[in-house]
Amino acid sequence: MNTAGKTYETTFIINASLDDAQVDAVIARVQNIISKNGGVIAAVNKWGRKRLAYSISKKTNGFYVLIEFEGAGTILEQLERSYHLDEMILRHLTIRLDAKALAAKATAPAVPPPAESPQPVPTREPLFNEKGKSEEP
Repeated sequence: MNTAGKTYETTFIINASLDDAQVDAVIARVQNIISKNGGVIAAVNKWGRKRLAYSISKKTNGFYVLIEFEGAGTILEQLERSYHLDEMILRHLTIRLDAKALAAKATAPAVPPPAESPQPVPTREPLFNEKGKSEEP
């Protein structure tokens, strides 16, 4: 990332009743706002649909997204405005990462991506033979 601007993380919850294409469109709009205002997006983490701790606007599930970006403080005004105008976004939070948080993030071990297919379960030999008798002498 550039060292010119400050590093921010924005987390927002999208209405989970939307289909995947609509969720991606909301995420693309947020990314577009950041990019148009001179921000550089470092990471987009889609946490997926999760149950809310309490209902928000009579919704019990939400699609969580975290975007890490770098830019000037003027981006925050545009982001806040777009969050308030977009009725598909239930909640949002944007924070500036300080030097301690960036140092901790740099030293944290990388989490490997989940395996595509689960590992096969090793099979055990049967306890009984075909006639139902124990195989032990």
